Amino acid sequence: MKITIDDDFDLDKIINSGQCFRPRKTEDGFYRFITGKHTVDIRDITKEAGEKNVDRATELEVSCSQNEWDDVWHQYFDLDTNYRKIRKRIPSDDLFLKNCVKSGAGIRILRQDKFEMLISFIISQRKSIPAIRTSIERLVGLYGKDGFFPEPEAMLAATEDELASCGLGYRCSYVYNVARRVALGEFDLEEIDNLPDDELFDALKSFAGVGDKVANCVALFAYHRCGRAPVDTWIARIINEHYGGINPFNGYGPVAGIMQQYMFYSAIK
Repeated sequence: MKITIDDDFDLDKIINSGQCFRPRKTEDGFYRFITGKHTVDIRDITKEAGEKNVDRATELEVSCSQNEWDDVWHQYFDLDTNYRKIRKRIPSDDLFLKNCVKSGAGIRILRQDKFEMLISFIISQRKSIPAIRTSIERLVGLYGKDGFFPEPEAMLAATEDELASCGLGYRCSYVYNVARRVALGEFDLEEIDNLPDDELFDALKSFAGVGDKVANCVALFAYHRCGRAPVDTWIARIINEHYGGINPFNGYGPVAGIMQQYMFYSAIK
């Protein structure tokens, strides 16, 4: 089936923007995305034809039905948000961000599974993106079913040695604690979606192993709180080198997290 997206949409930039760790490009040129119990393969027809332009529509070939696209993937790719309009909100004197957007236009903030994102970003601490991906795939291999991310209940029987074999190191206890609290109903990841941003942030930080950066990542990539801008070593360096040590994200308001993604992608690509 073919889908036309008349907005920023670049599959390669999305999967390499640091917000997701399981999507990948397959050998036949498709991009595979997984969320919940759904999988889709997508090919960018426009890009393959050499006609890619951020200000023009993108034609995609997708492996799912129209109903599944509408019910699952339309929301997952945040297709109700106009990213072209957001790009135009950048202050004219913010030259560094303007340059970042030139390379990062096409990124979209995915609406990802809450449990998966919490576990993934706890694992991400002090790891490279390839190492994060490896650890997550090992976790899926041990506790997941049919290639999907593990349910919290499936991880209750996890041993420390098993978790350590996934390369989790000191994060083993953090990961197990999250799975246990969620599986036993001690913490409801859906219920906190109703909280204001600051209260959501504090609720996420109640988990051992979740600091400011991880809480902001989960708030942005799982709860779609686009006013949250995670600051890691890459972003901290940008703030110091290009903004005189003054955090610029306060000035971006409800789209700060999107601006952060443009900067982060530009820094790591």
